[in-house]
Amino acid sequence: MTVRVRFAPSPTGYLHIGGARTALFNWMFARKHGGKFILRIEDTDQERTVPGAIEAIMDGLRWLGLDWDEGPDIGGPYGPYIQTERADLYRTWANWLVDNHHAYKCYCTPEELTEMRETQMKEKRPLGYDGRCRYLTHEQRAEKEAAGLKPVIRFKMPLDGETIVPDVVRGDITYQNSQIYDAVLLKSDGLPTYHLANVVDDHFMAISHIMRADEWINTAPLHIRLYEAFGWQHPVYAHLSLVMNPSGKGKLSKRSQSFTDDGQEVLVKVSEFQEAGLLPEAVVNFLANVGWSFGDDVEKFTLAEALPRFELTGINPAPSRLNYTKLDWLNGQYVQEMEPMALAKAVKPFLDAAGLEVNPEALLAVMPPMSKRLRRLTEAVDFLRFLFDDVPLELAPEQLVHKQMPYEAALDAFKQTCSLIATIESFDTETLGAALMQLGEQVTTNGKAGPFLGILRLAITGQQVSPPVFESMVALGRERTLARLYEVLTLFANS
Repeated sequence: MTVRVRFAPSPTGYLHIGGARTALFNWMFARKHGGKFILRIEDTDQERTVPGAIEAIMDGLRWLGLDWDEGPDIGGPYGPYIQTERADLYRTWANWLVDNHHAYKCYCTPEELTEMRETQMKEKRPLGYDGRCRYLTHEQRAEKEAAGLKPVIRFKMPLDGETIVPDVVRGDITYQNSQIYDAVLLKSDGLPTYHLANVVDDHFMAISHIMRADEWINTAPLHIRLYEAFGWQHPVYAHLSLVMNPSGKGKLSKRSQSFTDDGQEVLVKVSEFQEAGLLPEAVVNFLANVGWSFGDDVEKFTLAEALPRFELTGINPAPSRLNYTKLDWLNGQYVQEMEPMALAKAVKPFLDAAGLEVNPEALLAVMPPMSKRLRRLTEAVDFLRFLFDDVPLELAPEQLVHKQMPYEAALDAFKQTCSLIATIESFDTETLGAALMQLGEQVTTNGKAGPFLGILRLAITGQQVSPPVFESMVALGRERTLARLYEVLTLFANS
């Protein structure tokens, strides 16, 4: 079997992180088996289609590194890949079902259907279409046609017996046919519903495996009966685990944007993950852990490492919570592995967005120590705020003393530091480190440089959290470092 899988989002907005997980598992399965990953846009619900959504979905997939082999932008042998461009195909096969007695035209008006539901509720009967148009005679249908009623086409679901849905993840799932109502396949405007369109598309696009969200399980028996009516072999089904909020309370799929769950910020849109300063490598690693396990207690891995281990039978059907604390940890691990230049390029857009300009050389100087402290790239803004000229030094003299370096000793230490910075020949971390370590051992009462270097870092950056003092100085440069030190001496003089 040639593996062909598809990710088929509706362009009703953004790319949801749950949808991204579905896309990832499909992509992994295709890549493992040397198959094809197809992007198909299911836009038959025109009322909910959002302009620009297709581009947003593709942008999100590209950011995650999930490339597709066939799709609306690149075409392919089974196109077109946007459902509204395939409308004639759906109408042909919907009418084929009618002609071959597997479907029928339904002329019920919205008012009739509303009255039917109200009666069912009043009589406490199960809600659903009661099949009233299923048994219309030829004369009755002709009469409704003459009255100008535009019909929908409904599927003739078997009235008794059962339908078994074989699922790779969940095993066989049995449904009683009597509990499944005759679904609309083709709407009165000539566009298909999801049920018809996805079955026809999956057949004509030669889809071998369907990996989709848990919420679609209950549509599977209808789809299997449709395949049977057409005389087609249905693909292999694998319904993925439900994605829950981090607290386990409620489905994440119902959320349309970031929110707070038990005091924790929860991101929903893929674009929100990008805007939050998370790396795509960390996000796909995180998503691969949602409902599937690499094994051997390994949580950090690349997709290349995961592919040989990925099996549909290894997907856990139980609902999965999103552990955003683990995501931040993963992101921090990937940040630590970045080369200084790559990290500098990655954080620069966030600095630019905050309106902060940093000299490229200064930015590069603080990357190695900063990489060990960042969880998200957005944290670089506060971490590096000391590099900006318009940041005032908001410190009091008492913050710049220590029990091992009281007031007079601290003042003398800053004076000596000014002299050292002004005259030191090489202004690099190694030279500064050696000289300042020696100075620190001389100005503290216990002969240890630690208290002095800690106070010096605070004086230079004005921040409790910042890069180490030597890297901070190099990033500022000699002149700006001296300017900060002169500010400190002014603080002491005015106290």
